[in-house]
Amino acid sequence: MGRLTVAALRVVLALMFAGSIVIQVVVLLLLTLDVGAADPDVAMILIPMVILTVLAILAGQVAVVCVWGLLTMVRRGTVFSTSAFRLVHVVIGAFTAASLLTFGLGIALAPGEAVAPGVVLLIGGVAVMLAAVALIVLVLKALLKQAVARDVEARTLRTELDEVI
Repeated sequence: MGRLTVAALRVVLALMFAGSIVIQVVVLLLLTLDVGAADPDVAMILIPMVILTVLAILAGQVAVVCVWGLLTMVRRGTVFSTSAFRLVHVVIGAFTAASLLTFGLGIALAPGEAVAPGVVLLIGGVAVMLAAVALIVLVLKALLKQAVARDVEARTLRTELDEVI
């Protein structure tokens, strides 16, 4: 991966992280103030809605930090090592947690007339998409495992060849 690609991805990750903090702090604070005063039906589900949303965004932030770490490993040329698996496992866990929290948000919003059923279905769709990302990363982990095995095999063969020469 080239330096420009790594730099561009780091800019995108930094913007994602900063934007998620803005959403957590500003937007959810304003949402809490506006919705709590506007509709008594929504006021009942406000606390679970805010908590689940903040936790789902936190899971996304954890994934961003782990991808940043993987990018650092790519830049150093150490991504094909067993230490990369720890970060990949955390990314899988973060997306799984985000999916479950998003699904929980949909469940919290489903009863009553406070939120339209279409919105609940959209939230369910986002939960399914997050689960799909976790499964895609799981497949990529299998590819990383194969690449690490090939790298170890190549090093072993290179060492044997050096001994022969």
